[in-house]
Amino acid sequence: MQIAFGARSDTGRARENNEDNFAFAPELNLFVLSDGMGGLAAGEVASKLTSETVIAHSREAARNPSLPLIGEHLDGMSAHSNRLASAVRTANRMVYAAAQDNEKKRGMGATVVALWLLDEVRVSIAHVGDSRIYRLRGVDLVQLTEDHSFVAEQVRRGMMTKQEAENSNMQSVLLRALGVEPEVQVDVNEKDLLEGDTLLLCSDGLTRELSNVQISATLSEMEDPQTAADQLIELANEAGGEDNITAVVVRYVPKPAGAFKRIGKWFKGPGNR
Repeated sequence: MQIAFGARSDTGRARENNEDNFAFAPELNLFVLSDGMGGLAAGEVASKLTSETVIAHSREAARNPSLPLIGEHLDGMSAHSNRLASAVRTANRMVYAAAQDNEKKRGMGATVVALWLLDEVRVSIAHVGDSRIYRLRGVDLVQLTEDHSFVAEQVRRGMMTKQEAENSNMQSVLLRALGVEPEVQVDVNEKDLLEGDTLLLCSDGLTRELSNVQISATLSEMEDPQTAADQLIELANEAGGEDNITAVVVRYVPKPAGAFKRIGKWFKGPGNR
């Protein structure tokens, strides 16, 4: 598998702190993005702890396959998907414990989206909250995650249109997030993967500013993943930049004859360590 990737995180034009964070484990083809919440520095702590814990747990499991899973085993899912769910549950416990140990950080939490490229035909996805993962295949952009938010649930129930949801002042109300409770329900899925597919992990600071058409056009026009991530951030800022904005672009590059080397690019933007 030949993978090219790039990422960028930006504070935006209205916020003082960047509470978004991303992390990679290139040797595992594992990518994580988290959007923190909680005010002051708490959101930054929650998102950083989330992304780092998911990576650390997955790396530990790669070294020690007998490492126990945290939480229930998901029937019908691969070992990698179960491990990814375990990593997110571990992150939830870490953020919850950190919030309980520090009164100033009580109530902090985070969203998370993570994808693990399992082999040349599948990708495992885990998420909690309203950060998203998209797949661009040809010209078709498909959202692979479902937002755990009040407005998204209203749309699913037919009680609100998508346009009403986009204009609602309840967009920030989450129904599920890491660190709020001792345990969390993690949505896990596996999707097919084809050469030429592009995967986008992003925080809501991007999707609230850009339409699917704009995102699709940018990912299609910019062949280099880092250039695509940079352009998405710039466009979101030009559209208002009302929130922190993060984009991680992962592309499954068609493999030239005789080429087996993985390509990787990692931009360390604000809010990342």
